[in-house]
Amino acid sequence: MNGVLVIDKPAGPTSFDVVRRVRSLVRVKKVGHTGTLDPMATGVLPLCLGDATKIAGFITEGDKAYRAVVQLGVETDTQDAEGKIVSERPVPALGREALEAAVAGFRGKQLQTPPMYSAIKVSGRRLYELARAGEQVERAPREVTVHALELVDFKERELTLDVRCSKGFFVRALAADLGQRLGCGAHLKALRRTQSGPFTLQQAVGLDRLAADLEQGPRALADLERRLVSLSDALAELPAFPVSPTLADKVLHGLPIEASPRVPDGRVRVVDASGRLLAVAEVGPTRRLRYLRVLG
Repeated sequence: MNGVLVIDKPAGPTSFDVVRRVRSLVRVKKVGHTGTLDPMATGVLPLCLGDATKIAGFITEGDKAYRAVVQLGVETDTQDAEGKIVSERPVPALGREALEAAVAGFRGKQLQTPPMYSAIKVSGRRLYELARAGEQVERAPREVTVHALELVDFKERELTLDVRCSKGFFVRALAADLGQRLGCGAHLKALRRTQSGPFTLQQAVGLDRLAADLEQGPRALADLERRLVSLSDALAELPAFPVSPTLADKVLHGLPIEASPRVPDGRVRVVDASGRLLAVAEVGPTRRLRYLRVLG
């Protein structure tokens, strides 16, 4: 069984917990996730099954979209609802105009400092491990991009935002930074990922639904295979380079070939006449493919 299964992750389990549950349900040895979701977060979690694990690193490169709920007036040590409260401040009367102005400042390219409670490694150790040990370390700001940020709703102490951002963006950090800009502090109360790369909630299945479906027997496994996103479609954000059967054989043996004039520079997915993914490659000035991953 090879392909990407899009799970609608519930709140509570870690991404690794979801991988273990799906591996047990589907009985496939190779299962991996493509970018973690915090335990409190819900929504789109693409899982790579079988040969799809070979392209997991490319899938994580895609943009992400979220629906976020921000609680004003309360700051936590983790910048989300799972942390300990470190300060509480009164929330000033905020109208839509003031909120829109504050939100607008976070759109576009920017430098963001990763939170201490994150999986980023510093000197070989995860930041969250250092944070739990009571250590604070310098974190270099990283360039990220917020493609879209909209104020969906607001109440006296709560904002709802829609965010579409680049890989590596921390919505928790956005919540905390927005609280600072508003002068009252804030933390991330709830987070739901609505899209990850080409994968959407419309494609997703919940864990309980998946378990119930698979109890129906062999026919359920066939239905599950039809639900899987193919390796080529999983990389639909990359331009396709279709090749002839002769060239396909060369690609599978890692032999260099020249890209056709229609293929743009940069990363491409090389596919055969049936659309099957053969390789992920890069086209440079010489127009010869530099293989990043060849599928056997």
